[in-house]
Amino acid sequence: MTDQFPQHRFPKADEDISTARHVPDTPQTRAPTYRLAFADPEFLLRDELRPVRLQLELLKPELALNAAGIVSTIVMFGGARIPAPEDSHKARTKTLAELSYYYAQAEEFARLCTLESLKSGCKENVIISGGGPGVMEAGCRGAERAGGKNISLNIVLPHEQAPNLHATPEFCFNFHYFAIRKMHFLMRAKAITAFPGGFGTLDELFETLTLVQTGRMKPLPILLFGRSFWERVVNWQALAEAGTISDHDLSLFHYVDTAEEAFAFIRDWQPPT
Repeated sequence: MTDQFPQHRFPKADEDISTARHVPDTPQTRAPTYRLAFADPEFLLRDELRPVRLQLELLKPELALNAAGIVSTIVMFGGARIPAPEDSHKARTKTLAELSYYYAQAEEFARLCTLESLKSGCKENVIISGGGPGVMEAGCRGAERAGGKNISLNIVLPHEQAPNLHATPEFCFNFHYFAIRKMHFLMRAKAITAFPGGFGTLDELFETLTLVQTGRMKPLPILLFGRSFWERVVNWQALAEAGTISDHDLSLFHYVDTAEEAFAFIRDWQPPT
């Protein structure tokens, strides 16, 4: 027998909101307590509702990416202050000007990965970055040049951070909570790349390394662009010699210097047995 009843037997939330707009205008209906809880911004922004906001921030991008069929991503971490080669003369330090080389490598790496992603209809190997300037812009720019899509996870900061103009609009998300944002970086990650950067890049890299080191995340390629930069800012060997990490932990990541080298490493990588 064919089911003659509608699939949804209760009104949708937007229908309830629409109905609520047609109630009489009285002191009772104007009272904040009368508002539907899910349509009450003042209620949703209360400190006690933080757990709900955390859940919403996890769900919103997840539902959108699931609906688009996104299966795997290639993560690009890196500094927002690294200029494009054509703008290197504007850099505020000589080192930043020199690091513009990695902007170019980031753009080319994203282009190569996106050409591979196009073979799956942009479901696999999708570039994901923070969506801001610097290395993040380079990643979005490379994906756009290849004719594919990219995912950008922006974050609300005290000084306004706007998405770069190469970010794919339908996959351009904004976050309040750093922790939830970092979860989304890793949930579909097939590989992690870390370009030269500052506190944010270090935070993202070390959290990834800790998750793999402790077995909370399956091993995957973790590539550091720029051996000279990373060995200068982090004394990895000293950590091993001190015993605070093991010698084996030094094998959790690998150095690369070019886009082609990184792309080949990810393509040929096999999980440890």
